[in-house]
Amino acid sequence: MNVDNRPPLLDLNNPPKRVVSLVPSMTESLFDLGAGDYLVGITDFCQVPEDTAQRIIRIGEPKSPDIAKVIDLAPELVIVNQEENRLEDVVAIEEAGLRVWVTFPRTVQEAIEILWLLVRLFHVEGLSSSRIRTLEVTVEWTIHASRSRPPVRLFCPIEGGKSTHGDWWMTFNRETYAHDLLSCCGGLNIFADRIRRYPLEADMGLADSEDPGKRDTRYPRVTPDEVIALAPEVILLPTAVSIGDVLYAQLTELLDSTPAVLEGRVHQIDGRLITWHGTRLAKSMAEIPTYLQQ
Repeated sequence: MNVDNRPPLLDLNNPPKRVVSLVPSMTESLFDLGAGDYLVGITDFCQVPEDTAQRIIRIGEPKSPDIAKVIDLAPELVIVNQEENRLEDVVAIEEAGLRVWVTFPRTVQEAIEILWLLVRLFHVEGLSSSRIRTLEVTVEWTIHASRSRPPVRLFCPIEGGKSTHGDWWMTFNRETYAHDLLSCCGGLNIFADRIRRYPLEADMGLADSEDPGKRDTRYPRVTPDEVIALAPEVILLPTAVSIGDVLYAQLTELLDSTPAVLEGRVHQIDGRLITWHGTRLAKSMAEIPTYLQQ
């Protein structure tokens, strides 16, 4: 997948009038920025205003879209994301002769740059430029406020698992959007420098690590002992299919000696606050610091 946060070469004097978005956060941003009318296809996970839901075609989940439906819609642009969409689907769309924009922001600043590209591409500067400038100021003030206090040691698992060797959680390191966002809000990711090791036994410290090759090393799987040793002051549990009350009970029991559990600072949060880049960032800047300041 050819990753570039910039859209493919298009005639900027004539914005693409038929767009398919395979990225829920980009769908949300297009509507928030006044360009939602260009959308003709979205995923089952995308949220749109009720008055537009009937005219836009749903094409499946981000990781299992109906490629035939995408092609039949004859979009002038298909928006995808490296993490949320599969390479084979992107290749199939490109081989059908469709233009694809692969987004992959790894920092808050890159996410804001994508918003600026959206308003220029769809000629909605007059409607949305002030909104993005306000968002930039909000981010600046959030960073400034967070730096006036000691950083909060933070653990944020995004998935839980169990093997024959014991419990583990997947988290993320400094090469991710979630890490940068939490850092802007005053969080000190305790696994910022931890890389993912292969196989799972190596990640759990029970075997030698293989050469990862081209495999992603940004999402390590960590053990309860690792988390306890790093003494997080706050634990954030993003809501997702695999995360909820069961994980909360398991985690608080296994990590009962950490400052976060002892002080009642384990918070279940909307997972979109740390995973959806785009205009959702405004809500993230408003809510995430409140969990860290308590």
